[in-house]
Amino acid sequence: MTSAGQVVALTIEKPAAGGRMIARVEGRVVLVAGAIPGERVTARIERVGKGLAYAQTLSIEEASPDRQEPYTDPLCGGCVYAHIAYPRQLDIKARVIADALARIGRLTLASAVGVAPSPAEGYRMRSRLHVRGGRVGFFREGTHDLCDARATRQLLPATSDVLERLATLLPTMGPDAIREIEVSENVEASQRALHLGAVAQVDLDRLAPLAQAEGVSGLSLGQPTGGVTTLFGDPHVTDRLSIGGHLVVLRRHVLGFFQGNRFLLRDLVAHVIEEIDEGSQVVDLYAGAGVFAVSAAVARDARVIAVEGDRVAAADLAANTRTAGAAVEPVHQSVETFVHRSRAAPDVLIVDPPRTGMSREAMDGAIGLRPRKVVYVSCDVATLARDARRLLDAGYTVRRVDAFDLFPNTPHVEMVMSFTFSGSGPPPR
Repeated sequence: MTSAGQVVALTIEKPAAGGRMIARVEGRVVLVAGAIPGERVTARIERVGKGLAYAQTLSIEEASPDRQEPYTDPLCGGCVYAHIAYPRQLDIKARVIADALARIGRLTLASAVGVAPSPAEGYRMRSRLHVRGGRVGFFREGTHDLCDARATRQLLPATSDVLERLATLLPTMGPDAIREIEVSENVEASQRALHLGAVAQVDLDRLAPLAQAEGVSGLSLGQPTGGVTTLFGDPHVTDRLSIGGHLVVLRRHVLGFFQGNRFLLRDLVAHVIEEIDEGSQVVDLYAGAGVFAVSAAVARDARVIAVEGDRVAAADLAANTRTAGAAVEPVHQSVETFVHRSRAAPDVLIVDPPRTGMSREAMDGAIGLRPRKVVYVSCDVATLARDARRLLDAGYTVRRVDAFDLFPNTPHVEMVMSFTFSGSGPPPR
């Protein structure tokens, strides 16, 4: 019987969502870290659950031709696929998407999903780092142990320089007074805002050297009693995107959600906007700072209702709507509340929910809006597959599936799935 601590020989069959690979021992599925499909490995069982075991690769007995020497600890946040050659990473992500859509969504694709590649270094515009014992870094997978952020190559060298300067100031603020650091940059990295999450009172004078530090355009502090204080500069950064020959200008707060890959941001937005016909009526749910809503209004002359429940993102959305002077109506409201009350019947519905996907209430209400087309943007293949099945059961068909590798060297991938209503008459309420 398989047990924790057991060392086993495994043949790796195929990838699983989340970064591990699937093998079998004694009829039990084993999710193996540090392996590649097709390899034979020796692994140690870490833990055993009902019908499932987890293992860590110890040695490679027969290596895949796609294995490469990882440039850093693969367990450091954002590096789980660092041992896999990049073209194979894209292939694995396409296979994981197809498997989830078939297994969870009961949907078989006619062809493989294309995954748009990204440069693997310096791609991150947004990061959350952790502070422990005066050190700044990412967590190792499944732990609260810190690893060096610079070594992961996700951040620009200039960003790592700023974080290292900040780390020298942390000991003067008391042991672990600062626990989290949010970093937000614009695409060209000409602006860089930092936010410090404090769990104890901080002597603000200790942070004065950062005000003169090169590469910091704004600094804010999250107080332990609640509230946010801007210490200097601007806690927002501003992006300028060319979409369909039109300039789209967007500000975003350091604490606001935004797509994090500087190299694929424009392509992702342009792809979504291409799904919108000129002059369409659009509802954008989970609109964030308005990257899709404002782009649709500016580049497609669309009339857009943009819905965002988060206070910080909603403030950015309202500001970006005013700046654009376009036909966007910002709504600061939860998606569930909006779809319950709204009587809109949009030509296109855009949804970009969090990793957990759409709640049952949100999905039922979204279908009740009777959109002719749905464009679903997702960073989680399992919840996308689940929600795709709900749309299929409501009379929609899949028009296309595309993916963008916003997170190189990780198992994560951004997907865009387009649906059109194929039933008779209007889409059902």
